[in-house]
Order: sequence, then structure tokens, then C-alpha cells
Amino acid sequence: MITYNESERIFKLDTPNTSYIFGIDDKFGYLMHYYYGRKLRNAKDNIRYLSRLYDGDVLPEVNTKDKNSFLDFAPFEYSTGGIGDYRSHALEILLENGTTAAELKYLSHRITKGKSVHEGLPGTFAKEGEAENLEVTLTDPEIGLTVELFYAVFADTDCIVRSAKIYNEGQTPIYLTRVMSTTLNLDNKDYNLLTLHGSWARERHKEFRKIGHGYQGVSSRRGESGHQEHPFMAITDRNLTETTGEVYGFNFIYSGNFTAEVSLDQFNLIHAEMGINPYNFKWKLEPGDSFTAPEAVMTYSFNGLGDMTRSFHSLYRNHLIRSPFLHMKRPILINNWEATYFDFDTDKLLAIAKEAASVGIEMLVMDDGWFGNRYDDNRALGDWIVNEEKIKGGLKFLVDEVNKLGLKFGIWMEPEMISPDSDLYRAHPDWAIQIPGRNPGLSRNQLVLDITRPEVWEHTWNSIKTILESANIEYLKWDMNRQLAELYSAGLPADRQGELYHRYVLALYRMQEKLVETFPNLLIENCSGGGARFDPGMLYYSPQIWTSDDTDAIERLSIQEGTAMIYPLSTMGAHVSDCPNHAVGRVTPFKTRGHVALAGTFGYELDITKIPVEERAQIPFQVAQYHKYNDLVREGNYYRLASFSDNGEYDAWMVVSQDGTEALVTYVDVFKHPNVKSRRLLLQGLDASKEYKDAESGKIYGGDTLMYAGYPLPGTWGDFKSTLIHLELC
Repeated sequence: MITYNESERIFKLDTPNTSYIFGIDDKFGYLMHYYYGRKLRNAKDNIRYLSRLYDGDVLPEVNTKDKNSFLDFAPFEYSTGGIGDYRSHALEILLENGTTAAELKYLSHRITKGKSVHEGLPGTFAKEGEAENLEVTLTDPEIGLTVELFYAVFADTDCIVRSAKIYNEGQTPIYLTRVMSTTLNLDNKDYNLLTLHGSWARERHKEFRKIGHGYQGVSSRRGESGHQEHPFMAITDRNLTETTGEVYGFNFIYSGNFTAEVSLDQFNLIHAEMGINPYNFKWKLEPGDSFTAPEAVMTYSFNGLGDMTRSFHSLYRNHLIRSPFLHMKRPILINNWEATYFDFDTDKLLAIAKEAASVGIEMLVMDDGWFGNRYDDNRALGDWIVNEEKIKGGLKFLVDEVNKLGLKFGIWMEPEMISPDSDLYRAHPDWAIQIPGRNPGLSRNQLVLDITRPEVWEHTWNSIKTILESANIEYLKWDMNRQLAELYSAGLPADRQGELYHRYVLALYRMQEKLVETFPNLLIENCSGGGARFDPGMLYYSPQIWTSDDTDAIERLSIQEGTAMIYPLSTMGAHVSDCPNHAVGRVTPFKTRGHVALAGTFGYELDITKIPVEERAQIPFQVAQYHKYNDLVREGNYYRLASFSDNGEYDAWMVVSQDGTEALVTYVDVFKHPNVKSRRLLLQGLDASKEYKDAESGKIYGGDTLMYAGYPLPGTWGDFKSTLIHLELC
């Protein structure tokens, strides 16, 4: 619910459990932030005192008296540079005369039912009665600059979604050099900063650090959200747990360069911002033009990290992911990548498909190596023509034969890339992003196509469309295996080269939107060398993303913990792979690999014709488990019970059905120790007044006993052992 107190000139945004309050400064018309936290009953109290702008001599009597001290302390809702605020700014500009000053003041606002939509960008949505929207217009008439701030609140989650749109209503160009989507000012309470870091094959590991003076945060300059740092941050209590403590969470609905940062100033105030990374960003706004910033999500929890997680999950399940597969079981697939790499043909794929069908697997996915002269990863990207020396009889023949076995068929493509050793590059070398006259650096022996150019975009789209229409293809894995570098586009003039990073992401979004429109029944799984583009922006186009190229069950514990802290389990691509694991060489029980993969979309990444007989024999049981539990895993509320990344010994999580009638607990005893007592696991999310039956043992426990005294875990022998505990309401 959004209200405006006319007499106090204060806006109040209420979610089910939180309030966000800001207002218009009476003297100068600046927009000032006052409060974000637990829900307040009303905004009639003198909430302005929280800004402390009225302490002593801080507030100038006139607009010129010690203005810089005032501006450098004021908790601006959307700050600008060049006028005396020396902190980081939400908006920075450059005018043709070389000046950078902008001073935004309130002009108008409107409150509407529903949710605003920004064309060309992924974003949240709402059905009738589910959301309210606030648009506040700020202006600097001296330079013809106008900014619209957008806020949305939802009836079913403690999330607030923010974005901004900038207009040039002047007579000369304005260059945007920094555009944030959300900002927040807070009193410091000895807070920590929580972020997610990693690299290829070890994405999204949690990291806490104390917020000290100066700037801290995470960012990407790679043209994608990235393996290394994630477009998420949280400001947290020093004593945060899953169930206790304050946490302010931020997530960016964008798939390119980002920055998420906090600063602690001389007055012990925290200033937080999230938006497009200003690195190599310079957007030219001609008179009459506008620029829309991507949406950012904020959420506040006073009951620990778990409530933040479930708020994000609720928002993304109900208001971001559009796919018809969202509430459906995804087909259990087997991917041939780790089974064969590039060494396969029609006969090999059909042999895998036949064995897969016999044990209940439902889809065969053909990965890299089916097109052009693609016998290794050094060539042929961009040549999306079936290699009939390998795919004998053609793609349609293969797909038809797989369908006859009762399996669906999926395919891998990497549409954004081009190999220097390809027919496409030999015909159009200028289609690659590279600087003329400079020998380009390669990554994975490939370059990036400049899909911001219309002719390149059209060729790429037609290549995808032709393949998908040529056979009964029901799943597409869309990959991207290198980052952008040495930026230059032959389609942009010199004064617009700073737009290439963002234009690239917009072009990608246009292509994925076209894909969704043209093939509405196609299951899409996005991927970028594993999890380098696992972000809310991509979830708008695909219901699932490949979580990591590392499929080792033990490595996946930390990767999936960090991912599930923000994103629903149904979005995480997770497979059972062969051992020794291809990424780390570890050997883990087949049962444990299955239990860890059940916490995602579930599938197989192995050669089923070669695995040990005893492992193959477990697949029908794992398939049955998937069908038994997937509705619960996909739709249930997620609770983190223990963190192997924190304790170094064991991991545990659970999901509880929305109606509270059943729960599934997954426990992984990673490292076994001698001469220790059994563990008790404190469960969460149950009804303390009800009783639950353990489906395996038949024992009955009170919900309060399970949550406050704990569930007695069974003993295990050896490392890497796992257990599923299925509880049903009596």
C-alpha cells in the first residue's frame, strides 16, 4: 500500500511487514529519505526528525549558507553530482560545456494501482489487485533534466522494486555517466556487508565483511553479471542468523555490468547504491530522448536471513518468471556433454537415449559439437549448420528417432559467439566486437558477435529460428562462454561507443523476448560458462539457469546455498554427474549426488552406457524420488538449516509446502569424525501446534519438538553421506 500525507508531504510505502518512508524537503524541494524498517502504523508522527537535517546549524537559513555541508549530509532519495554532495551519486551527467552539476527537486507524483512496465527491459509484473505503483518526478529546469523515480510494492512479499527514467527536455545533448536504480541511506549499527563471490566452477559463495569507512561492494565490468561477483548485496546485523537479526537485501534485475556498493561516511551513515556499472558507460541523450534504468529489488527482514530469502523467492516466482514451465515439473534430462564432449555421432546419441529411456529419463540434450566443423572448441561458432558427418541423416532424423524412444529432444547453442576459424568470420570479420587495427584477445578461442548491429542481430536470430523449426526441439540450452573486452562497434559513432555494453544487453533481451514469443512452448535454460549470467534479468526469459559447470555434489553444496539464498530452487539447473567428478576428481556416493541434484531442476550429465551397473540401477529410484518430491521442492517454502560453507562439516536445508502439510529435509554429512555424538537438526517452518509423521520410520513428532528440540539425525558411516527426511502432517 502506498500513501501520501499531503500536509507533511511524506510518502509511505507499506509491504506486509515493512515500511519505506521518504518526503519532500519543505525549504528546497529535495526528496529526502527518512526510514526503512519494521512496519509503522502511520506517517503522521514527526518522522522527519530521523533525517537530522534540523540539528543545530546543519540546515542553512537560505540556500547559499553553508550549502555544501548541508548537501554532503542530506539523505537524498536520488542524489546528483557536481553540487556539493561529495558521496557517490545516483545520477551523474556531463554537459557539452564540460560541466557536471545537476540539482533535482520535486515536481509532481502519482500513485496508481498495478505495476509500471519498462519496454525492452526485464521487470516485475503484477495482476490486478497485487501491486501499487508510485512515480515521483524530479527536475532541474536549468539544464532541462527530468527524472522519474518508480517504486512498486506487492501485496504478497516484503519487496520493493525501484527504477528510474531520465529525460532530456533541454536544447543540447546530455551525457549520462552514472545511473543508479536504487539508493538507500541508513544509520550504521555496526553492520556487516554480505556479498557473493566466486569464479568459474565455484560461483556464489557467501562472504561477510564489516562495513568500514570508505567504499565497499561488488561489481562486474565483463559485459555480464559474472562468475566472480554477483548483482546482490545485503546489509546485515553483526549477529545475523537464519532466524534472527536485521538484513537489508538488494538484487539487480539486469544481466550486464553492475555495481552494488556501500559507503560509510564521517557521520557514521551508510549510503547504499545499486545500478549499471559506470565503467565505460557514457550514454548520449539528445533533446527529447530518455533513458530507463533497470529495476532493482530491495527487501528488509527483522527475522534473519531466511525471511529475506523467502521474500525474494516469492517475488520472483509470482512477479518475475513468466514461463509456462514455472509451475510444471521439468522433464528429467540427460546431457551428453560430460558423457562424450565433442566425440559423438548419431549412433552414440541414440545408444545413450535408448538406455536413458529404459530407466525413466525423459529428454536427451545434444550439447556442443553438432554443427559446422565443430570437432573441438577452437572453431566453427557462428556456423549453425548441422554437421551431417556426425549427425548422420540430419537433425530431424535424429530427433525423430529419439522421439520414437519416448524421449523429448533438446539442443545446445551459443548464439552470441563467433570463432575466428569459421565461415561466418571469414565472410564478416567486422561483425565481431574488436578494435580495428588491434589484434584481438581471444577467450576460449572465440570472439563476441556485435548483436547491437541490426544485420548481425537478424542473422543470429534467423540462425536460431532455422534450427529450432527444423525438428521437434522442445528444450534450448543457451550458452555464453566468454566476456566482452576490447570494446568497439562499427555500428556506433565515436561519441556513442560508451553505450555498447548496455546496448549489447538490450539486444540480448530483444532476442530472448523474440525467442519466447516465437516458441512459447520451448523450455529455455540460460547458461554462461555455467553460472556467469545467473541473475533475475535472465529469469524473466527462462525459468531455469545452469547453476555451475561444477557438478560435484560437495562443491554444489556451497554453490547452491548461495544461489538459493536469493533464487527459488526451481530455477537452479542441477544434474547427477559421473565420478571421479570431471571438475575436481572427487568420488561421492551416487545417492548423495542424487539428493543434491533434487534441490534443483534434476537431470543427468554422464554416459549412462558406461557407468557402473550398481549406479545405473539407482536411476529408476532417483527418477521416482523426483516425481514424488518435485512439486514440494518446486513450490514449497525454503529454509536453510545448516551451512557446510560455515561449519565445514555438514549441510542441511528443507522445503515446506505452502499449506504446511508436508516437508522434505535434506541432510548431507560431509566429513565423518570419530567418537562424536549424534546431531539434532532444528527444523523450521512447521506448525508448532501440529504433529508430523516421519514417512521413513513412522515415528510421530510434534512440530514444536522438531523446531525447538530438534530432529534426531541417523548415524552415517563414511564421508559424503546424505539422508532425505519426509514429514507429513498427521
